[in-house]
Amino acid sequence: MKLHELSPAPGSRKERKRVGRGIGSGNGKTSGRGHKGQNARSGGGVRPGFEGGQNPLYRRLPKRGFNNPFRKEYAIVNIEQLNGFEAGTEVTPEVLLEQGIVKNPLSGIKILGNGELKVQLTVKASKFSQSAVEKIEAAGGKTEVI
Repeated sequence: MKLHELSPAPGSRKERKRVGRGIGSGNGKTSGRGHKGQNARSGGGVRPGFEGGQNPLYRRLPKRGFNNPFRKEYAIVNIEQLNGFEAGTEVTPEVLLEQGIVKNPLSGIKILGNGELKVQLTVKASKFSQSAVEKIEAAGGKTEVI
């Protein structure tokens, strides 16, 4: 038996600390909180990010950039991922979601021209790259912006 073969891994299972159970336990009376002070109180302690009155890190660092609240993000699908469909299929966002090609449609779906398309398809999506349109039409298919 070697150290890495020990099961469960040493240190992976830790018994919880039972505090306030008498002097002999080593965690009696003050339950490991010491005497008085902010951290000894119930609900005591400081909020996350508080540095004892020093200007906290999130205020010391400069603000950067701009977050557009109206930004649209598109789920991306490459042309090579569409080869799994049979010829003549109408590929819509619902079909892509059903097949698991797209997990989350976000604000829509954009088809990119990475790879080769070997089947003739009618593809409906929010956006297409120029190379994707060319490759779909070269394979005898059609594109439709929805």
